[in-house]
Amino acid sequence: MESSSVATNELNQQTECSDEHLLVRIAATDREALGILFRRHYRLVLWIAQKILRNVTEAEDLAQDVFLHIARKCHLYNSAKGTARSWIVRATYYQALNRKEYLENRHYYTAVNPDGRGLEELAAPDANEYDHSGEAVFGRTRWLQMREVLTADQWEAIRMHFFEGCTFAEIAKKRHQAVANVRHHFYRGLGRLRKCVFQDELRDC
Repeated sequence: MESSSVATNELNQQTECSDEHLLVRIAATDREALGILFRRHYRLVLWIAQKILRNVTEAEDLAQDVFLHIARKCHLYNSAKGTARSWIVRATYYQALNRKEYLENRHYYTAVNPDGRGLEELAAPDANEYDHSGEAVFGRTRWLQMREVLTADQWEAIRMHFFEGCTFAEIAKKRHQAVANVRHHFYRGLGRLRKCVFQDELRDC
């Protein structure tokens, strides 16, 4: 009984560790800490990945890659720039943006989905768990930079797709534009963000 109680107390202490402390432990190659962080944030990471990639299989693969990235890059986390949770969210966005462009360049989205899994929608994380506004994700300074480098059409296409979850067809209908034009604005804007705003993060993340 005593050993069971000790094990329970140890488990409770582990699950109550802050994300920041877990990153310190992961940097010291603590695989158990990575497992705790994975269980704590996997649903959120997967939701963001699917929202951007619009494919279940690709989102699942990316979510796994994000946590491998965290294991490799956790020493780059700087608490002065935000919480560990916001760092994980930003890393997910940056990785997903990179993957989205890679897939688009290879015409993935114009091909038939190879395994038949459709563009299913995951339930969004509870609002109390995640503030998915752009400013909350990227910070006010970076958010303003994004606004400055994009045209109005590019901005709306990216904002509505990423942060409102709209498809290109839905954006086209709301903005009274052709779907092809929305797609053009989206990918031109994405290219400008990668070149002018996210270059350093995409290299490091």
